[in-house]
Amino acid sequence: MSTRLITALLASIPLAASAQSQLNLTQGVTEISQRVYDLHMTIFYICCVIGVIVFGAMFVSMILHRKSKGHKPATFHENVKVEILWTVIPFLILVGMAIPATKTLFAMEDASEAEVTVLVTGSQWKWHYKYFDRDVEFFSLLATRQDQINNRLDKGENYLLEVDRPLVIPTDTKVRFLVTSDDVIHSWWVPDFAVKKDANPGFINEAWTKVDKPGIYRGQCAELCGKDHGFMPVVVIAKEPAEYEAWISEQEAIAKAEKEEEQRLLSMSMSKEELMELGERIYLGSCAACHQANGEGIPGVFPSLKGTEMVMNDKAGHIDIVVNGKAGTAMQAFGNQLSLRELAAVITYERNAWGNDTGDLIQAADVNDYLNN
Repeated sequence: MSTRLITALLASIPLAASAQSQLNLTQGVTEISQRVYDLHMTIFYICCVIGVIVFGAMFVSMILHRKSKGHKPATFHENVKVEILWTVIPFLILVGMAIPATKTLFAMEDASEAEVTVLVTGSQWKWHYKYFDRDVEFFSLLATRQDQINNRLDKGENYLLEVDRPLVIPTDTKVRFLVTSDDVIHSWWVPDFAVKKDANPGFINEAWTKVDKPGIYRGQCAELCGKDHGFMPVVVIAKEPAEYEAWISEQEAIAKAEKEEEQRLLSMSMSKEELMELGERIYLGSCAACHQANGEGIPGVFPSLKGTEMVMNDKAGHIDIVVNGKAGTAMQAFGNQLSLRELAAVITYERNAWGNDTGDLIQAADVNDYLNN
C-alpha cells in the first residue's frame, strides 16, 4: 500500500467519525451532559481496547499455532496463576470504571441548592409546568399542525417537537425539576441536558440542570404512555436571568388578569353561536383525538358522544366528567386545563353538535356553581 493511500485513509477518519456522530450520545450543553458524554466515551474506549486485546490474542493464537503448522495442543488442564490473573484484571478494570461512573451519577442526582424549582406533571398527552414561589403554571401541548401529521402538508423543521407554550428557565442558574404524573407512567427527557426522569403517578422524582447559554432545547416523552405517546414533545427555552425575570413577571401579571377577567365574565352570558364557535375550537383541539371530529369515538376504545344518554339527558353528569375526568380511563380532567367559559362552551357544543340538538346552553356560571357545590 502506497504512502499516499495510507495518508488519504488516515485523513478520512475524522470525516467518517463526524458523519457517524448522529449515532453517538448527545454531548449536550451543560456541565453534567458533558461529563456523561466523557464517561460514555471513556468506557467505550476501554471496551475497544479490551476487545482488541482479547480478539487479537485469540486470532494470533489461532493463526500462528494452528495444527497445519505442526503445533500440538498443550496438555495442561489448570493453571492457578492464570486463573488468578484473569479474575483480578477484570476486577481492577471494573473498579476503575466504577469510580468515575459513581461520581457522575452522584452529581446527576444532586438537586440540592437549586434557585428555581419547577413541578413537571405528565398527563395523556401533554405536560403541565408549575413554578414554585411564583404564581405561574400552564399546560404545554403539541403545536404541530394536524395537516402535517396527516401528510396533507410538508413536515415542518421541528415536526412533532414544537409546543404552544414552552418551559422557560434562566441560564447560569441551577433549576430543579420535580417530575410526576397524574395518570400513567411518562418520562421527561431533554437530551441536551442529560435529563431523563420517569414521571410516575403518586411519586415525585428529582432532576436538575444548569444551562450555560441561551437557546431552545427540545425533547419528548421517552416512556410508552398510550396512543398519542409520539405527540408529547418537550421544549425548553433558556433565557438570560434578567430576561427570564421579565418573562416570569409578565406571566404572573397575565395570569392575575385572566383570573380577574374570568370572575368579571361570570355574570355575563354567551349566545349559542358564541358558545358553539368556541366549543368547536376547544373540542377539535382537546377532545377530537379520542372522540373523533364527528363525535362517534372509536368503538371499544373511546365512547361515542353522539346521542348517548349522558349527553342527551344528564347535564350534571356531563359537566362532572369534563371537569373531573373518569378514573381508570383515558378521560382526563379538564377542570384545571380550561377556563370556565371554555368548559361551558365545549359542553354546550357536545350537547348540540352532530344532531344531538338538546338546546341546552351551559354558561360559565353553571360550571362555577358546580365547582363550588
